[in-house]
Amino acid sequence: MLEGLKNIQKIPELQRRIIFTFLLLAVYRIGAHVPTPGIDAIALSSYFDAAKGTLFGLFDMFAGGAFSNLSVFALGIMPYISASIILQLLTIAVPHLERLSKEGEAGRRKITQYTRYGTVILSIIQGFGIAVGLDHMQGPNGADIVINHGWHFWLMTVITLTAGTAFIMWLGEQITERGIGNGISLIIFAGIVCRGPSAIFNTFRLLSSGEMGIFFIVGLIVMMIAVIGVIVFVESGQRRIPVQYAKRVVGRKVYGGQSTHLPLKVNSSGVIPPIFASSIIMFPATIANFVDHPVMKAVSGALMPGKWAYELLYVAFIFFFCYFYTAVTFNPTDVADNMKKYGGYVPGIRPGKKTAEYLDTILSRLTFSGAIYVSAVCVLPSILISYFNVPFYFGGTALLIVVGVALDTAGQIETHLLARQYEGFMKKGRIARRR
Repeated sequence: MLEGLKNIQKIPELQRRIIFTFLLLAVYRIGAHVPTPGIDAIALSSYFDAAKGTLFGLFDMFAGGAFSNLSVFALGIMPYISASIILQLLTIAVPHLERLSKEGEAGRRKITQYTRYGTVILSIIQGFGIAVGLDHMQGPNGADIVINHGWHFWLMTVITLTAGTAFIMWLGEQITERGIGNGISLIIFAGIVCRGPSAIFNTFRLLSSGEMGIFFIVGLIVMMIAVIGVIVFVESGQRRIPVQYAKRVVGRKVYGGQSTHLPLKVNSSGVIPPIFASSIIMFPATIANFVDHPVMKAVSGALMPGKWAYELLYVAFIFFFCYFYTAVTFNPTDVADNMKKYGGYVPGIRPGKKTAEYLDTILSRLTFSGAIYVSAVCVLPSILISYFNVPFYFGGTALLIVVGVALDTAGQIETHLLARQYEGFMKKGRIARRR
């Protein structure tokens, strides 16, 4: 991989794609610091400092800090992700969407169009909720967060935040088409990684002040490297099911007769389970900021990160969404029917229903292992913060996203390099000389 990355400078088109990607990511980071009009930045900052550990903190992580600043990109790319997940879930329940998903490129373009419409609708709803909520909020010192109250502030905020999310969605699509790919993932990646320098600076500050020892820092670095290695190993792990295709004679030609495999990932659900689990558990803590009631305060206090109730529910929801999302994205019956249709079979397993049951059994075991792995990685930051006073967010959903996107991006670059190598072989061949 490293040897292949050194060859990037030999391919001008790939260089242009990488530069284009970095420029659009820079535009995104600049926009994350452009404030929404009509907001008292000091009062807003004080309010979010007091609301750490709630659902706002999760949104702010995906928005790259733009939500706590209430910039024009405050909603981030979350409406697009939510719309994509909703469309995936509706694909199972709505026959029209199921047919579109099986129609190839034309169907995917139509689903993408529906996703864009859903993104705008969700952005309008969320933007209106934020505008109305901010209009009634005050900072810890009693200062109003909104300078000029009223419907005109609501309308301006909804338009600004919706336009910002639509622009981020456009940036992601441009990176996917004209950059190195994975546009939406790279935007989330940039929003998370941008907090790295401040975390490193804060660590050195604590080290210089004597609050943290040098051996503790070294141990923390070793642990980080070990956890990243585990994530890379598991995310790349696959269970390869051998598949054999029978020979078919069509006219004078013989088709099939080849051996291949069906790859099943250990963590096929990705980062969706921890995102959903965090959102559900943090919802009471977020509501408690608006409802001043002793019961709500007690519930939100028990469901804060680091508490046993929070960690147990977190792991339970991760297991549930791992199985649920895997069942949504992979249907063993459809895979078995397609294999049977084209003459494929798993050696030792009867095609059809038996193959579907076999795949379902293996997938269930893999999902269980993947759920244990995701739970361990996501619970780690709470333990470090609560019991070892680590001064920055380590591991969890953020680390899964960062490592996963880095692996996918490296794979995209390797694909471009491999394609150019094939073109080089073709230029040296007889076909190129005939031109």
